[in-house]
Amino acid sequence: MRILSWLFYIALFVLALAFALSNTDPVDVRFFAGQATWRAPVVVVLLSFLAAGVVLGLIACIPTFFRQRREIAGLRKELKALGRPATGGAGVPAADAAASRGGVPSTAGAAGAGGSTPPLGV
Repeated sequence: MRILSWLFYIALFVLALAFALSNTDPVDVRFFAGQATWRAPVVVVLLSFLAAGVVLGLIACIPTFFRQRREIAGLRKELKALGRPATGGAGVPAADAAASRGGVPSTAGAAGAGGSTPPLGV
């Protein structure tokens, strides 16, 4: 599988290199109705705008990232207040994983479906 992924990356690189070598003609990019002009090869212009789009996309994701971190911190506090360990990832017990997906763990019974005490043994 690792060899297959390396072959894919090499093929992708060769395609990108062929694209870059075949698009070396200079173009004029006019900003602000002709007030500012930038003359560069087509491939440089395309890659510059691709990089700018990636950066702007990442900047647009920052508020969501921090909002999710705050929500996770609040949920961990809530778990700690209930007396459950706030492990996370693969260390989450099966009963807690089912409860976090909206299901009721089979060991919880009626108390885990909305009661105030956590199920025994969790």
